[in-house]
Amino acid sequence: MKIVVITGSPHRHGTSALLAERFIQGAQEAGHEVFRFDAAFADLHPCLGCRKCRTTDQGCVYKDDMEQLNPHLLAADLVAFVSPIYYYDWTAQLKTAIDRFYANSPALRVPKKTALLLTMEDDTMASAAGAILSYEGMTNFLHWERVGVLSALDCLDLEAMAKTDYPQQAYQLGKSL
Repeated sequence: MKIVVITGSPHRHGTSALLAERFIQGAQEAGHEVFRFDAAFADLHPCLGCRKCRTTDQGCVYKDDMEQLNPHLLAADLVAFVSPIYYYDWTAQLKTAIDRFYANSPALRVPKKTALLLTMEDDTMASAAGAILSYEGMTNFLHWERVGVLSALDCLDLEAMAKTDYPQQAYQLGKSL
């Protein structure tokens, strides 16, 4: 299986980076091919809604790092999204990449699988409700099968996460694909 993991954290060694690494480790040990795209460290421009991608044969008006992601995204059998929760939603960096799916929307509306891995300081799911609702709406629109949602509660930093089994759960989710 070809898997794309899109991360949204601007912290290279934070809690969501750890979940992404463990998910990828499990997936690779299960024999899957994984491409990781760190949206926070990519040169990405927000979608303008200009529709040039739909009305010309030029694709998106931006020639940025989405050109690296797009071939993998289109070929993927599974797309995993990994993000900390910032102010009741996934990060703006991840959202910027997702908004750019618009240029490939028709081609992405094919059966794929998907997973969501979130980390947050809060100890309730209330903070993640916006991200989960967006994820469900997007995956419904794209006709993607959701295979797992992991919400790492009460994990502000790596020290807090070390007291949990969330990294192991991320590994198991990747391994189970």
